[in-house]
Amino acid sequence: MKSILRKVDQGVQLTKEDAVALLKTHNQSPEFYELIAKANELSRKNYQNRGYIFVQIGINSDPCSGNCKFCSIAKDNFCVEEQASKSQGEILEQVNKIDFARITALFLMTTADYSQEDFLKIGKAVRAILPPHVIMVANVGDFDDAYALKLKDAGFGAAYHIVRLREGSDTALPREQRIRTLDAIKKAGLDLYYCVEPIGREHSYDEMADEMIRAREYGVDVMAVMARTPVRGTAFEHEKPITELEQTKIAAVARLVTNPGKSMNIHEPKKMALLAGVNQLYAEIGVNPRDTKGETEKGRGFGVDEVIALLEEAEYHVD
Repeated sequence: MKSILRKVDQGVQLTKEDAVALLKTHNQSPEFYELIAKANELSRKNYQNRGYIFVQIGINSDPCSGNCKFCSIAKDNFCVEEQASKSQGEILEQVNKIDFARITALFLMTTADYSQEDFLKIGKAVRAILPPHVIMVANVGDFDDAYALKLKDAGFGAAYHIVRLREGSDTALPREQRIRTLDAIKKAGLDLYYCVEPIGREHSYDEMADEMIRAREYGVDVMAVMARTPVRGTAFEHEKPITELEQTKIAAVARLVTNPGKSMNIHEPKKMALLAGVNQLYAEIGVNPRDTKGETEKGRGFGVDEVIALLEEAEYHVD
């Protein structure tokens, strides 16, 4: 532990072996507190103690061919209370209700099969009413180089895209396809937002470390870790989730290994992880893949005020 943390202090990139060693730290050991303290120290110093709030709007809840076994919207699981798709007018109405004074980014999320052209139209309309300081982020299915450029032209500054843990076995999406989209995002000059997810008890530290290293290789400035939610009606509904203590440790390791330039997130919001280098949280509107409610703000989703309160309780400045 001490030799690995010395490497962090010296600005030396951690190896996969270092990442796995840190992840193996016993959660009730003195070393656990050394680990989260170092991640906390880096975030407070490197991010000038600033906290970030991102908002995500889930646009549609149509059965998705991505067929992720853990997702409420997957075609084989579909357990959202209703199938629905927000109109452009409804989306703009929701955007207009948001106070963006302390919000940095707005994510627009769809299923993998949502019309790419419709999404571009919605993106352009949303960008036209967003304050200039708010980054618009696409959270959509896979796409090619040409579409990545169209997203940029429509006003998107970033895209959220990942290789999920056990992609291709717990999902119907080939890993190679996911990687091609990551490459398209970077080639187009869009910022890539990344996450190690959805973490379950069966996932090895090796698997998690691989995604942390991948994120670093793509030069991400916004990083996250997310635990899998045992959504009622999905293949994992009876699987016990990882503990908050375990997720906090994973977030700390991801912070040290990936060293994102802007922020570190944990999903869903957890108070404990705010002592482990996490300085960014999400508020959510509309459909949520970890919820069976059509409007997650009435279910699992956190609101903007709740997220601000959590960050301020941790003494992050939310401008």
